[in-house]
Amino acid sequence: MADLADIEARLRRFEDIEAIKQLKYRYFRTLDCKQWDELAKCFTDDATTAYSGGKHSYQGKDAIMKFLREGLNPTMISMHQCHHPEIELTSDTTAKGMWALYDYLIITSANMSLRGAAFYRDEYVKVNGEWKIKHTGYERIFEEVWDRGESKSLKLTESMFGQPGQSP
Repeated sequence: MADLADIEARLRRFEDIEAIKQLKYRYFRTLDCKQWDELAKCFTDDATTAYSGGKHSYQGKDAIMKFLREGLNPTMISMHQCHHPEIELTSDTTAKGMWALYDYLIITSANMSLRGAAFYRDEYVKVNGEWKIKHTGYERIFEEVWDRGESKSLKLTESMFGQPGQSP
C-alpha cells in the first residue's frame, strides 16, 4: 500500500501535468484570439521556437511575439487545436511534451485558406511555481493551401475579428 508521501508525490505529478495541459491550451486560445499580452505570459524570457521544422526559429520572448503578431496579422483568422498530449516530467521543474496539432487558417487579404496537421514538441520549465514554455516547435505532417475564390459557394459568413462586411 502506498504511503502518504507517495500519494502526495503522485498527486503533485498529476497537478503538474494538468497545469502544462492548461498552459498549452491557453497558448493556442490566446494565439487564435490575438491576445498578445496574455500569449506572451506563456513563455519564459529566453524561450525558443522552431516552427515548420525549424524554418521559423526565434530566440527570446520578444522575437517570438514579434513573429507571431506579424505572422497572424488581422487579415488572418486561425484555429489551432491540439490533441493527444504526451507529457513527461523530467524533474520537479522541467518537462517535455508532444502534441498533435490540427490547424485551419483563412487569409482574408489573399482569399486563401490553409489546413494542416503537425506534431508539436515542447519543453517546459516551472518558474516561481508556474509552468512556462521554454521551447516550442512543430514538424508538419501535411499542409495544404487553396484559393477560396475558386469555389463560388464558399463564403466567410462570420468572424470574431469583424472583417469588412462580416460580424464583429
